[in-house]
Amino acid sequence: MAENQLKPLPPPKHFVTKIVRSAIAGLFVLGISLLIGMVGYHYYFNLGWVDSFYNASMILTGMGPVDKAVNNNGKIFASFYAIYSGVTFLTSVAIIISPVVHRFLHRFRIEIED
Repeated sequence: MAENQLKPLPPPKHFVTKIVRSAIAGLFVLGISLLIGMVGYHYYFNLGWVDSFYNASMILTGMGPVDKAVNNNGKIFASFYAIYSGVTFLTSVAIIISPVVHRFLHRFRIEIED
């Protein structure tokens, strides 16, 4: 629950707890996304698990594809996974840094209009 902006900042222990929870949530989203990519690359590209991990992590972090798709199913999977990964990576970063941004806004009492 968000704190009232007129109340003082919560103690640092509360802030650290929020950061840890957000980091766990963000890393969980990234982990699930990486697993989806690994399974897709393993199935559609007939790659080993290490190569599937490498390809999925490169796409997920925005570095680009490593292995070229040789069939249409692989191309379709790679296209959708790339679109999904772009959104997922940015969402995960937002989840992880949200407590810091929230504390900054609360500290300087910046109002956000709805």
